[in-house]
Amino acid sequence: MSEKERKSDKPESLEKNNVSESKTILNLAISVGEVLLKSGGEIYRVQETVSRILESYGIKDYHVFVITNGIFATVYEQREDAGSMVRYVTIGEVNLERVAKINQLSREIWEKKCTVQEAYERLEQCREASNGAGKRGQILACGVGSAGFCYLLGGRPYDAMMSFFLGVLLEMFLLIASKHHMSRIIMNILGSALITTGSLMLYAVGAGILSDKIIIGGIIPLVPGVALTTGIRDLFGGDYLSGSIRLIDALLTGMCIAIGVGAAIKIFQLLGGGGLPI
Repeated sequence: MSEKERKSDKPESLEKNNVSESKTILNLAISVGEVLLKSGGEIYRVQETVSRILESYGIKDYHVFVITNGIFATVYEQREDAGSMVRYVTIGEVNLERVAKINQLSREIWEKKCTVQEAYERLEQCREASNGAGKRGQILACGVGSAGFCYLLGGRPYDAMMSFFLGVLLEMFLLIASKHHMSRIIMNILGSALITTGSLMLYAVGAGILSDKIIIGGIIPLVPGVALTTGIRDLFGGDYLSGSIRLIDALLTGMCIAIGVGAAIKIFQLLGGGGLPI
């Protein structure tokens, strides 16, 4: 979301008082729900958060409907100051630090500890919340995760070490690609292809590795575990549309990973003229 779009969440009513109070509160609730949903919050959590914020500021007549990539809400349908909002939400990266801060903000609003103005200021702080580890921490965590899964899935310590470096390389690529707003589909294909190519190159130079274990360990950070789990949970909760969207997203991500790995192996076969090195 651009800086201009972020600033537009804050209604002019807080400065010029030219918008009804109900619409101001509705905009706040929708904006909080948007940040929570984009950061990986479950559908029921987002819907409950939006509803509680509306009730906290005295709005009893409301309707809220949340799906994976959108929030719809109306207040006071039978009155002159009726308001309705539709907010499109793109599927973003999971940010548990941001989810925790939004949850804390909603609790304080429910306990009447936050005015509307203060809530907007806190919301802007929540938007800027990072995952806590920073980019270096993310790169290190990806390397350690790749090495750990490589070892758990049958790799040797030597293979795990190689998988660590490939995991670091993968996370660096993902951070650069995200900075340039690359499509998630392309990122997953290229990321899995990068891991596979690196493993096959190590095999080709005679590094004595188990390339299949390194590839499996290296692509684990790309696997959509959260999307799959959340999708299944939404389905069990009766949110069939949202659950289907998340499951499709997880399936598409898995297909992209398979395409990247398969394409890299096929190209290696064609260039080497031999069988599979794994």
